Amino acid sequence: MAAIGVLRVLPFPSFSARALPSFAAFQSPTSSRLLQFLSQPLHISSNAFIPGTVVLGLPSILSGLWESILRAVPKKKTSHMKKRHRQMAGKALKDVKNITNCPGCGQPKRAHLLCPSCVSAHLADIFCLAVTPTQFLSASGASSLKVHSTTEAEFPIAQSIEKAHNIGCHHIVASENGSRAASVGFAGEVKLWAYKDGTWSEDTSYNGKVGDVWAIRLSNDGQYLAGTTHDGHIKVWDLESGAEQIRDFETKGSFGMCIDISSDGRYTASGHQSGNVYIFDNGTGRMPYSLSGLVDPVRAVAFSPGGKLLAAAGDSKIIVLYETSSGEQVANLTGHSAWIMSLDWSHTGEYLLSG
Repeated sequence: MAAIGVLRVLPFPSFSARALPSFAAFQSPTSSRLLQFLSQPLHISSNAFIPGTVVLGLPSILSGLWESILRAVPKKKTSHMKKRHRQMAGKALKDVKNITNCPGCGQPKRAHLLCPSCVSAHLADIFCLAVTPTQFLSASGASSLKVHSTTEAEFPIAQSIEKAHNIGCHHIVASENGSRAASVGFAGEVKLWAYKDGTWSEDTSYNGKVGDVWAIRLSNDGQYLAGTTHDGHIKVWDLESGAEQIRDFETKGSFGMCIDISSDGRYTASGHQSGNVYIFDNGTGRMPYSLSGLVDPVRAVAFSPGGKLLAAAGDSKIIVLYETSSGEQVANLTGHSAWIMSLDWSHTGEYLLSG
């Protein structure tokens, strides 16, 4: 028979709130209930103890206190590096919903972005385009120039001019009749291209007198080439006479960022980093108008087909129209939320395209 132990219960003294001054500082409901519990005498009956077993019944006050202690423990935080690793693993990627079909090739592409199938011809960013009646030429940070045919729906590459510029090309222009083109490389060199028998080739009659220019423009017949220099000069060359320089217009020394020649060849206009726009008379060699209205750099100028209006735009996000006969500002066109990099008129002069 197992031995039965006898547990002796000693009388517990009575506690009062006065004996616990530290608890009086707490004003929470949980501490108030705890003080009420401790102020009452604690009586333990001998019948509450069963031989071999001791059962202690905790009142509800202690369970509430335990929950408050658990809530005080801070939660486990995820480090920034771990969040980054999860994002890189693809857990934080969102589905791309703005998918459209390219109107040129029909392949899916993201909205408001170039089609990767159409521009896959260049390994670097495309900086400029030159349009002819049947083709358009594209230049980029790569050394080659691409010729695309516009007679077919998908604009396939008709020709690739390899090693045109060693470190890339930033400007390329073409005459309106599509017989001649000119390009400027990042090294400052200018090259002329002739279109014969359906193929573009470098013009061997060009003696290389043109150089150290930024923006260029060809006249409609391809005879004259105008360019801006880094010191603010505007120069015009006659390509039919061995690229002889016939004009050298001086400005206030501001860097020329864009240039255009009117369709009749009478005027040359340039836009500068200072925000100024100048119109030069090619016949007299004088500057009849120095136009204001744009404070920020001017990145594009374009004559209307009739030569009566000149459009200028740039970092100011507005398009200003000037009257070439008087130099007066006739209109301001708004709507862009970013820089305006290019301007082009329709063949009738009714519409103006900006981008």
